[in-house]
Amino acid sequence: MHFLTSALEFPPTTAANNHGLLAIGGDLSPERLQLAYQSGIFPWFNPDEPILWWSPPQRAVIFRNEIKVSKSMRNVFNRQMFTITYNRAFEAVIENCAAIPREGQVDTWITPEMKHAYMHLHELGVALSVEVWQDNNLVGGLYGIVQKRVFCGESMFSKVSNASKAALIQLISDFSQFELIDCQIMNPHLESLGARLIPRKEFETFLR
Repeated sequence: MHFLTSALEFPPTTAANNHGLLAIGGDLSPERLQLAYQSGIFPWFNPDEPILWWSPPQRAVIFRNEIKVSKSMRNVFNRQMFTITYNRAFEAVIENCAAIPREGQVDTWITPEMKHAYMHLHELGVALSVEVWQDNNLVGGLYGIVQKRVFCGESMFSKVSNASKAALIQLISDFSQFELIDCQIMNPHLESLGARLIPRKEFETFLR
């Protein structure tokens, strides 16, 4: 296992173990985070752990031409059930993502340290949020990192049915430059939207 120092570098992603764990330590500075995302690496760790850096052998992604919009979701948009905005409430989105209960998860991985780091990236114009409103209440959203043709999704939340799905579908519709959405780890929610697994090497080629 590679232990990071103050040097701004990561080991080759091929050095990751079978679960995708690549390195331990370092910091969450904007420079290191941007280097990580440019390299197909992301941080993910629990509050009682050191910073852990990951590059899974299989990456969950959604190609923009493969997004699945179900009949029920088309109805949601046709009925204009939500108002969707961008970068209007980044801090509120990340706080909701941290607070929302997750099945099989006791604590959130979005620690105060992580919140501060991504707020800083947002201030630099690197991180983007999508907000979903209903009756002027924030009911869903997501945030992530912009990498030219790729949007690296970090987390999403819903307080009402279909809110996070609406956020992702609208993001793909409005930002034609995003040819691929990096979802990192597969789950049924993402799979229902068209996410599939591709090899690490293919994902890194797309990033380059």
